[in-house]
Amino acid sequence: MRKKPRRNSRRRRTAIETWRSRTRWYGLPVLGLLMATWATLRFSLLAPDPPANPENLCEIFREHPVWYDYARESEQRWGTPIATQMAFVYYESSFRSHARPPRSLLWGFIPWTRPTTAYGYAQALDPAWQEYLQANGEGWFTVRTDMEYALDFVGWYNHLTHRQLDIPFSAPRQLYLAYHEGRGGYARKTFVQKPAVTALASRVQTRAFRYDHQLKTCEQEFQCWRWYQFWPFCG
Repeated sequence: MRKKPRRNSRRRRTAIETWRSRTRWYGLPVLGLLMATWATLRFSLLAPDPPANPENLCEIFREHPVWYDYARESEQRWGTPIATQMAFVYYESSFRSHARPPRSLLWGFIPWTRPTTAYGYAQALDPAWQEYLQANGEGWFTVRTDMEYALDFVGWYNHLTHRQLDIPFSAPRQLYLAYHEGRGGYARKTFVQKPAVTALASRVQTRAFRYDHQLKTCEQEFQCWRWYQFWPFCG
């Protein structure tokens, strides 16, 4: 006679089948919820506050040391000086990670559409941002609300401006005019009829030069801020 399977083995197999069934039904939704929670924390709730003293680049980097690393990496990759990158962000978003243009008002009091799709630290427009993603092969987690990618975007855009329009990296005013108006608009000199834009570009240049002067007095401390770095091997 064949022996009957043990009751414990039968219960074990039943339990395994039950958990497999539950995993099939609940596994993906739970995984999706966990990923959504992580993304919310990563890209929204944990976004750093704007620096307390945005007028001084040394103080900005002391408050957010990793921003110096991002700006330096962008400079090494694309050529735009650190101070110029940060001056762009100052005037584009005031260092607010989720900055957007204010909505227009319908009938004077109903919040309506926004004038552009500009978003994030660098106020990158949707078409330009998509071009950046396609050109650099970035993934899902490359977002405009992350300073690392915002500064890389600024560097990448100015790199194309330098290559196509021959604007030197040492000319923040011209770089910003091409950034604001687009390279086609700059070539057509659309800014000539926009005194507010030309005045803003001049302020960007003034701030870039001021930031550069400030950075010269403190840059060494950001090149050696990690525990495993020491002068002169971190400069």
